[in-house]
Amino acid sequence: MHLVEANGAHIPAIGLGTWTLKDEHCADIVETALRGGYRHVDTAAMYDNEKAVGSGLKRSGVGRDEVFVTTKVWYTDIADGKLQRSAKDSLARLALDDVDLLLIHWPSSSIPIAESIGALNDARLRGLTRHIGVSNFPSSLLEQAIALSDAPIVCNQIEFHPYLNQSKVHGACDKAGLAKVSYCPLGRGGGLFGEEVIVQAAKNHSRTPGQIILRWHVQQHGVVAIPRTTKPERLAENADIFDFELEASEMSEISGLSRRNERICDFAFSPQWDAA
Repeated sequence: MHLVEANGAHIPAIGLGTWTLKDEHCADIVETALRGGYRHVDTAAMYDNEKAVGSGLKRSGVGRDEVFVTTKVWYTDIADGKLQRSAKDSLARLALDDVDLLLIHWPSSSIPIAESIGALNDARLRGLTRHIGVSNFPSSLLEQAIALSDAPIVCNQIEFHPYLNQSKVHGACDKAGLAKVSYCPLGRGGGLFGEEVIVQAAKNHSRTPGQIILRWHVQQHGVVAIPRTTKPERLAENADIFDFELEASEMSEISGLSRRNERICDFAFSPQWDAA
């Protein structure tokens, strides 16, 4: 298994994202992924699928300690007391005693960061999670979170794909030893799969464009990718990226696509993002 070590956590470099997956279909995808060798599943309270994820985990027959499970607390629930209750509710839906990683899903403009980081640490002390982290934190907020936390912050889960320049927040993660967990790692497909540099690399390595992009992720230091798929047949393809290596020139050319700086997930409650 290919792992990213980050401040004491060992995170499988490819995981299963579950955003938008629901009910029995979600449970089936999780079960199929785990039976096929996945050992990392990502969910969140906001996804409204933790019960289905838990069902898939149980049905897979894979031992609890073999699977790295991440869930997240929504930004409206990260005050002291509410965060811990959200984490407990997530565990009840997942039918787990703890998760491997509990994240603050988004920072809040109305809840002090010291309070939310304190609550996150308390959730860890209570045994609700083995590790803690954040998601969607730009570099300035990330640095504050790291300074305020008693326990190590092990990751920042952020939107990352070749069309988005995340060099500043990546630099902040590297400085503090955090993993960078990429959501939307394939950029929702579309035009990215048709980019000439990706098409050519796919031909060079006899791979699909999606495999080239995922390889580009995991070939970078400290990067974990959590692609979501609704199609069971895509699961094996997405994970089959560890027996080839992109050339330095291919890595550089794919990274060059970030000059477009296109963000998919940007909302009214989003923080002030780092400038490219």
